[in-house]
Parts: sequence; C-alpha cells; structure tokens
Amino acid sequence: MEGNRAHVVIVGGGISGLAAAWQLSQGGADRIKVTVLEGSTRIGGKLHVGEVAGAAVDAGAESMLARRPEGIELARAVGLGDDLVDPGTTRAAILSRGALRPMPKGQVMGVPSDLAELARSGIVSPAALLRVPLDQVLPATLVRTDVSVAAYIRARMGEEVLERLVDPLLGGVYAGRSDMLSLEATMPRVALAARTERSLLAAAREIAAEAPKDAGPVFTSVRGGIGRLPEAVAKASGADIRTGVTVREIHRTETGWRLVTGPVPHPETIEADAVIVAVPAAPAARLLRAEVPEAAAELARIEYASMAIVTLAYRPHAFPEPPTGSGYLVPPVEGRPVKAVTFSSVKWPHLGDGLVVVRCSIGRVGEEHLLQRDDAELLSLATAEMGAVMGARALPVDSRVTRWGGALPQYNVGHLDRVARIRAAVAVQPGLAVCGAAYDGLGIPACVATARTAAARILGGLEK
Repeated sequence: MEGNRAHVVIVGGGISGLAAAWQLSQGGADRIKVTVLEGSTRIGGKLHVGEVAGAAVDAGAESMLARRPEGIELARAVGLGDDLVDPGTTRAAILSRGALRPMPKGQVMGVPSDLAELARSGIVSPAALLRVPLDQVLPATLVRTDVSVAAYIRARMGEEVLERLVDPLLGGVYAGRSDMLSLEATMPRVALAARTERSLLAAAREIAAEAPKDAGPVFTSVRGGIGRLPEAVAKASGADIRTGVTVREIHRTETGWRLVTGPVPHPETIEADAVIVAVPAAPAARLLRAEVPEAAAELARIEYASMAIVTLAYRPHAFPEPPTGSGYLVPPVEGRPVKAVTFSSVKWPHLGDGLVVVRCSIGRVGEEHLLQRDDAELLSLATAEMGAVMGARALPVDSRVTRWGGALPQYNVGHLDRVARIRAAVAVQPGLAVCGAAYDGLGIPACVATARTAAARILGGLEK
C-alpha cells in the first residue's frame, strides 16, 4: 500500500499493458496507484508510427478489427473517436499462378464458400477446382481433438485450396505454417463446424451467411496512424509510465509482490500489492519461473515468428497503372520473399498526399534466413517485388525498413489447452494476472480484451 492506495505494477508497455492500466483507472483511480514498467525506450510495442516521405505511416500494425468492439471502444474512450477512419477499399488479391487474382467473395479465412466465385478468381487450377466439391460426398472428417489447420483443410478440400488460399491468409496474420497452427485457436468457427458437420463447403456457406450485410467495414484505423493509440491510452490512464526499466525478477512477499529491476550489479526493488505481466511469452516465462513454474513452463513452449516491414513511397507515375486495390497476399508455394503487400495510400486515402505508399511484409516461420539480410537487401527485395508484380519503373522517393524480431506468437496445435493451463496456474496466485497477444488473439481488440480480464481479476482481488 502507498498511503491509502493499492499499488499495481504492470510489466510491459505495449497496448495490452496500457489498456490494463486504463481499465484499472476506471475501476478506482482514487484507490489505486498504477505503475507501468517498459523495458524499451518507448511505449506501444508493435504499435508505432513514423514518417515516410513526410507522411505518418504505421511501422507495425496499421489497423484493427472494427467488427469486434474492444479496440474501437478504447479508442473512443481515450479521445480518438473522431479520428477513426474507414478504409477506402478492402478489395484484396492473391498472387497465384503468375498473376494477381481477386480474393473470392464469401471465403472464410481462405476456405471457399462459393464455387463460382472460386472459379472466377483463377487462384486454383481447374483440377483443384474439381476437387473442392468432393468435400460434399467424402466421408465425414469429424474432429474430436485439436488438429492442425492443414490436416483438416487438406482432407476436405485438397492441397491447392490449402496452399493458395488458406496458407496466405494465415501467413498474413500469424506469419505461421498451417501444418503447425491450431485449427481451434486460429479458425474457431471452422473448428466448431469440424466437430459437427460432414461438409466443410456447406459449413463455410453457413458461416459466410452469418456475416451481417450492413455491418460496415471489417477494419478501421486512426488518422495519423494506429500507432497514436498507445500514447493516448497512456495519457488517459493517469499511470506512472517508466520506460527503459527492465524487470528481471518477480517474487511473492507476505503482503504482495516484489519486482527486481535495474542492472545485476545494482538491483533496485519495487513493492506492489498486485502485478500484471503484459510481456511476450518468453520474458513472461522468465519472470514467472520462480513463483509460478507451471505457467512458466507452458509459456516457454509458445513459439514466435519474426518479420520485417519495408515501407516504400512512390510517385504515381512510377507505375504503368497505379494500384486500385488494398493489396495482395503471396502463397508460400510461390517461393517469393515478400509474403504480403499493402497499398496503404489506397486502403487509407488520407495517407497518400499525392504519393503511392506501399508496405511489403517479409518473413514467415522457417524463413529466418531472409531476415538475416541487411536493410539494403530487404529494400532491394521489396522494390524488386514492385517491379515484377506492379511494373514499377522508378525507385521509391523514400523508404523505411522496420524489423519485428519475435513479434508474432504462434498458436500451434494445443494452444487453447496451453493457455488454459497457464491461467489455471496463475489463478491460484493472489494479486497476479497476465495479458497480451500470447493468449487469445493477436489483434488489438483481442489484446484489449485480455487486458480487461486481467484488470478485472486484480480489481476483484483488491476488493477482498
């Protein structure tokens, strides 16, 4: 206790930790002091905005789901509601079989629901197109336990739908591999169907039909970059935000928790009544090893993928035809280093200011060798992609290479059970909670949801 106020320390100043700080302030700012400790020199984690050719362009995540409320609710609550912007277009493509081909309408994380749409797209070969409807007559593949995405989709719809539709969408979100990613964790609605439905095609049609027709855009962003969100949340939380402070140990005490920070030769300690651990799985495992070894062991098993984003700014005349879609995905089977391209100035019309701004994403699990190249080589890969696919005839007027090492947790088979074991182990420790992208989803709304849950747990404990 500090005076009459309980002291809650949050380890990690990414959007999850900051959202937890804000949530705590809503539950009792007059009786709780909140301190956020961030090891790096800035807050925000993978939400960060910087300048490219004079425009504010996100270096990490550039949008959030609009059809899940937590992210939008938080943005509005911290004063960014008037700056929320809808995309100019969400018409995306897949680079398949030598050409950019439109994403089929009605697909569910790459699983087609409309055979006519799939045929018109040209993404899969004629032979693969004939394979898909066999799903309706094949014996049921009823899933009783968690399996990989690849195992189920391949069994129902064949190899090409997996490689050229599902893989690129999963790669865009997780930078992972479908033969390792959990069906339950990454495609929960499909997983539910896999337990009860004979036909995946029929299930995909039902899922697609469930989507509200007038729900508005799937994604939203913030004028000036979604990277503005962390600073706004931090300010609104009223928390004591400290950057450049690495927490090395957490120990239980008779009255709460003791955190050890600072260099090993000169450690400093911070006393807290409660702690929220809002860092990625590996550092969370190290922090919890002494007091919650069961949770630490499970956290240590969560793998992460690294990636890089190369941002390019072109003058419009650099392209024979300026891009009109939001971007395209590249299936791993194409063998190209760039896995996804976003035409940011098309997707977010407020961004361009006369320039074509492009973001090229490089790096999947198993492609770490690509990221060992220096920035100049990554820039060359991205500009070569624009030349080969979009016919760019000039170099960009500005560029930026941003590396995200160990940025994306891999929700591999068994992930949901692993998370349940982590939470069960943490639950028996009074005044301790965890949150972040390692648990229930990578997007901003999912991270905010875990922060809400963590804050509610701490508030409930402090009231006892």
